[in-house]
Amino acid sequence: MLLVDIESDLIIRDGDRVVMAEGLFPVAELARALVGWLGRPAGARGDFEFDSMSYADVGEVRISRIPRISGSSERWRVGSVSEPDSWTSAVGWEVLVAEIERFVSAVREDVVALGADPGLIPDLPV
Repeated sequence: MLLVDIESDLIIRDGDRVVMAEGLFPVAELARALVGWLGRPAGARGDFEFDSMSYADVGEVRISRIPRISGSSERWRVGSVSEPDSWTSAVGWEVLVAEIERFVSAVREDVVALGADPGLIPDLPV
């Protein structure tokens, strides 16, 4: 089973506001890519742009770092190349990671429920 064959509706929200909504999105492929991104060393991580065989353009889901302003902590926002002016509010790294972990865990549970190998989505870095 290919990761792109495991699809579901994907909705990225910021409170009640929908930032991105896509049906039949390759969620397992996205979860695997996010685990790989989180596993990179902080200095080599950079922004995340989902590169999928299902989309012609890179960045159907993207996570962008907002440059620090003197004395502030690093902030991140989530958006899509399909909706270039629509982003979530900026959040701290810990909040972003917690949401990614929640998403990846939910996808892994669904992968197992479908009878697929949970190893298709690697464990999250510790």
